[in-house]
Amino acid sequence: MDRRDGTERDAALGRAWTDDEPWEFLTNLTRLGNRMGGSGGERRAAGLVANALLDAGVRDVREEPFEMRAWTRGSSTLALADGGREFETVALPYSPPGDVTGELVDVGHGTPDEVDDRDVAGKIAVASTTTPPGGRFVHRMEKFSYAVERGAEAFVFVNHVPGQLPPTGSLQFDEEAAAPAVGVSKESGGWLTDYAEDGAEARLTVEAETGGGESRNVVGRLGPDTDEEIVLLAHYDAHDIAEGALDNGCGIATVVTAARILADLDLPVGVRVAGVGCEETGLTGAEHLAAELDHDRIKTVVNVDGAGRFRDLVAMTHTSEATADVARTVADETRHPIQVESEPHPFSDQWPFVRAGVPALQLHSDSGERGRGWGHTHADTRDKVDDRNIREHGMLAALLVEELAGRDVSALPRLDADELADAFRAADFETGMRAAGLWPADWE
Repeated sequence: MDRRDGTERDAALGRAWTDDEPWEFLTNLTRLGNRMGGSGGERRAAGLVANALLDAGVRDVREEPFEMRAWTRGSSTLALADGGREFETVALPYSPPGDVTGELVDVGHGTPDEVDDRDVAGKIAVASTTTPPGGRFVHRMEKFSYAVERGAEAFVFVNHVPGQLPPTGSLQFDEEAAAPAVGVSKESGGWLTDYAEDGAEARLTVEAETGGGESRNVVGRLGPDTDEEIVLLAHYDAHDIAEGALDNGCGIATVVTAARILADLDLPVGVRVAGVGCEETGLTGAEHLAAELDHDRIKTVVNVDGAGRFRDLVAMTHTSEATADVARTVADETRHPIQVESEPHPFSDQWPFVRAGVPALQLHSDSGERGRGWGHTHADTRDKVDDRNIREHGMLAALLVEELAGRDVSALPRLDADELADAFRAADFETGMRAAGLWPADWE
């Protein structure tokens, strides 16, 4: 498909290049403050997303509520047990309430091998947010779950990014975790490492509550009503400690921008557009959406989680060579670099679909640094955003969806469960996923 042809496409892309709507939408979204799953702010954000999609030309837009486990933050403390120094903390979502006194033990990056090298039983495990270079990024849930499985009574997550920024992030998917946990800054972590070497004890307290709640997805349609469809989605919720501008305000703004372009194109198949809730607390919105849809009708899913944040677009293909080929095709035809990564992971909204065999693209962006950067901290604010990235990535996302729509369904084969399981094993996910309760039962 020659993207240099087509008056409608060129006009839609040209409008996107100078469009003020992405910045205005992001401003209104971040103005809400707290968009934590199940909160009033998340409900108000759903209304903003619905209005933005309608304005972009998406039809049949509706809000679909679903039940979830809402976590409410109270206070948290971490102090040396001898009555000495106290450190600023942020409780991690789904931490249970608790009051633990125990010896601090530094488990480095928190990988299974490092946890096994320490005696964490009955102690407070202290782990970095980053992982050793040269391997995959080990997720917080894996580190926490494995340390607790090995007997840790509590967990401290230390940011590897300087700036006095305690990190947050869920411990479980949509359920209360087994032990209390908090995040602390890199600077505090340096002291905790020193105290751990001296065998010091600390007291960690968390006040929090997990109970019933309600979130909602915002869903609409573009293109013709066809038996096959493409799912284009992004989560709009965010952690309650910041504005969530980067994670994932940029992502949902990218989807709205892409939808505005796609609404002007003559698509051969329908596109289901969704803003999903509760990604940060368990992919719950995506799980609900996936359960409502006929997987056999879905050609592919495009999950925009991380796009629009930084300059260079990354296409995570989750083992699908077919979606990788689409990304390379669009990169070649637009002469815009798209970094293709094939390794799968279960920590974003493509996972319920990939697990069911649906080929996927997850659109991310590369800052050149390892980890989340400002994400999941107080610093995830609107001033970090360059809306040129949102506009460009919205254009590329639209072209990727258009290319996927034009491919014959036979060119987008289903993912084989055995091959997918082997890919996760090859990437060394099995131990951590089992500890976190994420390893699918049918992969045994």
